[in-house]
Amino acid sequence: MARLIWTEPALDDLDALAEYIALDNPEAASRFVRRVFEKVERLRMFPRSGRRPPELPRTAYREVVLSCRVFYRVEGDVVLILHAMRSERLLNRFLLEERG
Repeated sequence: MARLIWTEPALDDLDALAEYIALDNPEAASRFVRRVFEKVERLRMFPRSGRRPPELPRTAYREVVLSCRVFYRVEGDVVLILHAMRSERLLNRFLLEERG
């Protein structure tokens, strides 16, 4: 079983997304965060189950897509969560590289 590590920037990203949702609906923001954590938790058992981001097809980065995109990288038995962003946005490649 892999170990999940959320980086501070990824947690900050998720918090910012939840704060935006909470402006209109605090309960929806809580549900959103719970769903993200539940979906990412599955990476413990299936760390390579996420797809390769279309913007980065030949890299070690992967993503889980929900109502947001959660980017991660697998290092041995560790899943390093690097970034979360709204699902309709395109990824800035350099952002992931500077985070891990």
